Amino acid sequence: MGKQLFRSSPPPVKQPAHQSLAETAVQECMRNINTVITKWTSSSSSNEFLFSTNSRREAEEFVEAVKHLQSTMHRLVAVNASSKNLVTAHNLMQSAMKLLESEFGRVLNANRDYLDPESVSVRSSYRSSRFSTSTTTSVSDSEDEISYEETPEDDHRFFGGDSDAMDDLKTIADCMISTGYAKECVKVYKTVRKSIVEETLQNLAVERLTLHQVQKMDWETLDSKIRSWLRAAKLAVRSLFFGERLLADHVFSSSVNIVESSFMDITQEGALTLFTFPENATKIKKLSPEKMFRFLDMYETLASLYVEIETIFYFDSASAVRSQVINSLARLGDSVRTMMTAFETAIQKETSRTPVTGGGVHPLTRYVMNYLSFLADYSESIAVIFENWQPTAPSSCGAGGDVADPEELCSSPVSLRIAWVILLTLCKIDGKAQPYKDVALSYLFLANNLQYVVVKVRTSSLKHLLGEDWVMRHEGKVKQYAEKFEKLAWGKVLTSLPEYAAEEITPEEATELFAKFDDEFEVAYRKQISWVIPDPKLRDHIKVSLSHKLVMVCNELCELNRLGSGGDAFNVRYAPEDIGNYLSDLYFGSRGSGTGSVSTKGSGSGSGTGSSSTETEFCDQHIHPPVGGTNKLTRT
Repeated sequence: MGKQLFRSSPPPVKQPAHQSLAETAVQECMRNINTVITKWTSSSSSNEFLFSTNSRREAEEFVEAVKHLQSTMHRLVAVNASSKNLVTAHNLMQSAMKLLESEFGRVLNANRDYLDPESVSVRSSYRSSRFSTSTTTSVSDSEDEISYEETPEDDHRFFGGDSDAMDDLKTIADCMISTGYAKECVKVYKTVRKSIVEETLQNLAVERLTLHQVQKMDWETLDSKIRSWLRAAKLAVRSLFFGERLLADHVFSSSVNIVESSFMDITQEGALTLFTFPENATKIKKLSPEKMFRFLDMYETLASLYVEIETIFYFDSASAVRSQVINSLARLGDSVRTMMTAFETAIQKETSRTPVTGGGVHPLTRYVMNYLSFLADYSESIAVIFENWQPTAPSSCGAGGDVADPEELCSSPVSLRIAWVILLTLCKIDGKAQPYKDVALSYLFLANNLQYVVVKVRTSSLKHLLGEDWVMRHEGKVKQYAEKFEKLAWGKVLTSLPEYAAEEITPEEATELFAKFDDEFEVAYRKQISWVIPDPKLRDHIKVSLSHKLVMVCNELCELNRLGSGGDAFNVRYAPEDIGNYLSDLYFGSRGSGTGSVSTKGSGSGSGTGSSSTETEFCDQHIHPPVGGTNKLTRT
């Protein structure tokens, strides 16, 4: 029995060689990692950091040791799942992850300026452009070939901060993801980056505005918000969102799913806030014509960014962002069509009857053409917006009804639309020529207004939309109006002279002829001294034509009859040289009121340029200068 009590214990079981090796490998990794953790978490290293310039090599070795520990733990589990070293290794792995998580957050925060989206996006573009330039010049035969070589100092020269920050973040992220701590890594990343995105949008004056808030704004306030949005949209897409996408792609390159989730969680809210604003703006209660250009600005900005938005937000989870951009573009297009219809309706309903003093350019013509010339600057956008949108043909135009049918001269929908608006305006102008008592003045009025239209088209982007044929056709119509004006205004003066100056007449007949000429010339001159031809080219054309018909014939007649009468001078009030001087004074509208030349219940007033009471009436009741384009709708 005693032998049984003091029986010796069985000899210990000898571990297999592969178990012993796994245990040894885990222990060695733990020693290495524990040394680093102790060093960088002690109070003595509170002002020093693992991922810094002086300790980057040690940081890289630490990351590799952590990865190695992970793999050796897997091997140990396979051979001895109950090993006590596994518990110790697991606890040590958690400590290592805490250190890496801390360093990850510190690098993100310490390099906020260097890692701000604009710096990241510009730096990426800079590197890309240098690569492209180098690639291009390498196959160039130019003597001025330049070789570009990227140096480590480049990023420091152009951007402050730690140039290794992006790579450090990637190194840490790769390690934490591969060891099963992706959730902790992504949480830190989202917290820091989302705060940067929110702060940047706030600095860009991007506000979270509800539809109700937008609809309650007066136009001046909303206009200010739109102008802020126009500035913010391009910066947000091309710098903020693009930079965030580049950073996420780089840091989480080991996992596409993490790139998508982190990027969308960081940017989606801000992106939807930004891209919803244009749609809400279109839902204001009154979409009047003068607001169109602000909406076109938003449409043009959003359309120009759409390809970039699609590229940045290409993930399936970003469909809401892409859909919002499409919805905003559609609503902006609808609003522009609504305002264009209101503009056309305002032209049709314009009923002012006060004739323009001196037959000058009507305010309706000025405002419509300035409006359209400004609209033509958005040719690419309105080409899309006006596509498949047929205009309503105006009713017959009376005196100007033989103006060419727009469908004969215009092929594209946008060109046809603008041509119809011009035709509608000219129809209204034809009606406004009727109150003039003097038919000659009515034709001068028509010539002045059509000339203004032609000049506006030729000197603006409208020419590219309407084409040279349209311009030439309407220039021919201006000449027809001018010829009719000359015939009616100076017909009696011209018929008072013989058709051919060489015909022989007696001195008595010559005296009577010149007396009649003097009387008719004086009547015509006094009547037309208050008339106006604002366009210098048209004014010179008419004066040259009249000078040829009056001065030359009169001069030949005087010379012939002076010789026939033995050199005796005739008592002529308006000698040939005087006629030229008198003609040079005409059509500036600087004398007289011109009220005797029109038949109306009201009276014309002003300098003869036709932009006083009638213009005020038209502006107040129908069309105002477009916001942002006031300089385009001046009296030019």
